[in-house]
Amino acid sequence: MIRRALPRVALVALLALAAAGSVAAVDTGKRLGKTESPAAARAEADAALLARDIAGLAPQRPGHADLFVLGLAGDGSEQVFRNEVLYLRDLAARRLDAAGHVLVLANHPDQPPQRPLPRASLANLRTALAGVGAAMDREQDLLLLYLTTHGTEDHQLLLRRPGAEDDLMDAAQIRAALDDAGIRHRVLAISACYSGGLIQDLENADTLVLTAARHDRTSFGCGNDSVATFFGRAWLVEGLNASVDFSDAFQRARLDIARREKIEALRPSRPQMARGERIEPRLAAWRASFSPGPALPYPYADPEEADAATGAARFTAPRLPGGTSR
Repeated sequence: MIRRALPRVALVALLALAAAGSVAAVDTGKRLGKTESPAAARAEADAALLARDIAGLAPQRPGHADLFVLGLAGDGSEQVFRNEVLYLRDLAARRLDAAGHVLVLANHPDQPPQRPLPRASLANLRTALAGVGAAMDREQDLLLLYLTTHGTEDHQLLLRRPGAEDDLMDAAQIRAALDDAGIRHRVLAISACYSGGLIQDLENADTLVLTAARHDRTSFGCGNDSVATFFGRAWLVEGLNASVDFSDAFQRARLDIARREKIEALRPSRPQMARGERIEPRLAAWRASFSPGPALPYPYADPEEADAATGAARFTAPRLPGGTSR
């Protein structure tokens, strides 16, 4: 059931109140002679970052089909994932008519002078989606949720922030966050190994789900020797710069990935698509509402590799939390 949203002003006020409550609790602790822990300070700062970004969302345009975008980079130990969500932020603003409607969560250490980003946690995902749900017109607007990280054979997504305990997120949790936010029209793109295994719990008539791999296959391009995953490069960069039709861009990406895997003698990842019967008319209405901006070059250059001359792809197996399979 789609729940009614809080008015946007009310939601922002609640977020601000929550942040203020955290600050007040810290001040009270200081007056009582208690020392704020580093973890509490980080949590307080993180909540303030996300409240700032949600408050900064541009208003929905009445009578206009708006696209809202949320990118999540789950593994903060590899820059490749952050690269992709930062590129998505710029691509959405400049080419996809989504300026002012983009949120980004990432588990990477801050990199001044860039603005700090809120942490990519399940709690922050839920809060960010609630903010989007409150800002959008749920009958005509769309969400593009892009998740990029490592995936496990058990079809969970890795959430890793250096210095913190690893966490995992599954499709049921993602679905619950979307449902609770009241977001109806959804495009869910997941760049992770075994990500096809999340489709069953995420698909419905109003959703387009795109995954980098079949439920039993790995995908490629992660690791600190890469600047974009195979799927991120093929769909996000090449595909969406060729076409703003998400399904068409996916078909292009699937062919490009298959060619690349064949050249590099890799086991095919078999990217998957599940398209609900009601989502395409909504996507068509969105595409008809704007003229796409120019193609946006990917700003992250591939590092010079000793194995580049051989054409070999380097696949770095991630260190996953104990008790999970690869």
